[in-house]
Amino acid sequence: MGVFTYEDEVTCSIPPAKMFKAAILDSDNLIPKIMPQAIKCVEILRRRPIHIGSKFRSMTHRVDAIDKENFTINYTVIDGDVLSGGIESISHELKVVASPDGGCIYKKTRKYHTKDDAQVCEEHIKGGKEKGLALFKAIEAYVSEHPDEY
Repeated sequence: MGVFTYEDEVTCSIPPAKMFKAAILDSDNLIPKIMPQAIKCVEILRRRPIHIGSKFRSMTHRVDAIDKENFTINYTVIDGDVLSGGIESISHELKVVASPDGGCIYKKTRKYHTKDDAQVCEEHIKGGKEKGLALFKAIEAYVSEHPDEY
């Protein structure tokens, strides 16, 4: 099995507590509302969010750890058609930290666990980054427009 690691950072004007609450704790309600073209619905099954929609029909996330006080979550994609081309699972480590301007920095590490000698294609990684950024920006816009909601 191989492991390929990729890191991203995105900044925004929303304070960490609000962004974590919107993007993580309320994701099952917020994401289908703000991006219905990308996510049809999110179902929680034994605290495993399942995102249905988008290019992929479905994917199952297992929440491995969540720390509401330090704004961190670790989760793993364990099922779904996103796991193709030799990808066995995709683990995510996400941390929302304060930025000097009062906003936050959204730090994400993705680890693609592959079967045997399989490689992760750059298009898969690029597509994941682009979709993640679009979702992040949509959440940021929503929270900016509805400051009292979070």
